[in-house]
Amino acid sequence: MNRTLIVQLAWRYLRGRRRANAAPLLSRISMVAIAVSSAAMIIVFSVFNGLEGFVKDLYRGFYPDIRVTAARGKFFPADTSRLSAIRTIAGVREVTSVIEDNVIVNNVTNGEQKIAWLKGIDRNYFNVNDIRENIVGEDSVSTGNPQTCIAGAHMLNELGNDVNNIFSMLEIWYGNAENTNFIADPLSAYRRLQVHPAGFFRISDEFDDKYILAPLSLVQTLFNEERHISSLELSIDPGREDEVRKALSSILGTSYKIENRYQQNQTMFMVMQSEKWAIYAILVMVLLVASFNMVGALSVLVLEKQKDIAILRVMGAGRETVRAIFIAEGVLWSLIGCIAGFVAGAGFCLAQMKYGFISLGSSFLMDAYPVEMHLLDFVLVLITVVMVGILAAWYPASRAVRTDAPTLRAS
Repeated sequence: MNRTLIVQLAWRYLRGRRRANAAPLLSRISMVAIAVSSAAMIIVFSVFNGLEGFVKDLYRGFYPDIRVTAARGKFFPADTSRLSAIRTIAGVREVTSVIEDNVIVNNVTNGEQKIAWLKGIDRNYFNVNDIRENIVGEDSVSTGNPQTCIAGAHMLNELGNDVNNIFSMLEIWYGNAENTNFIADPLSAYRRLQVHPAGFFRISDEFDDKYILAPLSLVQTLFNEERHISSLELSIDPGREDEVRKALSSILGTSYKIENRYQQNQTMFMVMQSEKWAIYAILVMVLLVASFNMVGALSVLVLEKQKDIAILRVMGAGRETVRAIFIAEGVLWSLIGCIAGFVAGAGFCLAQMKYGFISLGSSFLMDAYPVEMHLLDFVLVLITVVMVGILAAWYPASRAVRTDAPTLRAS
């Protein structure tokens, strides 16, 4: 028996006659359960996608597309010829040199003090890490008079510095490696730099309480590393990451680490992916529980269609053909429920994207839950639902072929 006839018979059983029997009602209930589970998967996946995209955008200011660092040690020589070669790589948009390390920072006026992370940046930094839209006040740093920096809003609030007060100064302290006898000469234990915070950025507490951006040359002098940097940060064209990394490897060799944005913050992204797949596993379990109703509905259908099975066997249909009919029935129920779930889930996501009716409150960086639908999520859910439908239909379909000699006699 050909596959077309198998599908036609399965479709006929799906439609069913409108009479007072259990199979049609149970089949509808099964499809509703699958639709709810499918919609839940699409909604949860889309929310996780939205949150992941939001976090990636949030971290974009301090985690570039590609970062090059020394395989050993903090700093490496700032080689202009090597930098020029990197700029000529196809797919590289901008390159910026950065030097960074932990420092102690305090407010010169009131003495408030804390630990911070100081980044020395050049003029290309904001072309690679575009955080200008998050900056209030001056969006550049200067070596002029006064020397200026940009710091996190939370840090400046704790220290009590005011960007609008030209006399409000930050003093940055860094350990002086040249001083080998701190007891005899304690005043030279640290190197110092005074800068005025001309602007501040507001991204998230993780960054707002940690980072200070200052001119590259000033920070190199403070660190006593005038000819060294700690990293090269690159912005690249979308989709060209692999070829850029290969070109960098050929230029730089094995003495440098070349990391993409995922590798720079691997733990965070692994946790986000783990949460997503954990939720997927839970929803699959819910779907499996919902499929028990399909097992019952198909079992009832098999009992009701004993005469049809007998006719098919008399016409020459083998056991595999009969089994295929009821498996196709389970797949059809699953597909209809899945498509209905897709419509409901996509409709919910589109409404959230447009109206944002599920809010996060004013204390968050976003007003409403971000939602981002991906085609691969729909494909994954579709495959999952079809596989569950096949598993749920297998037992009733096997029962349909157990009778060796079906009868046409009325019961």
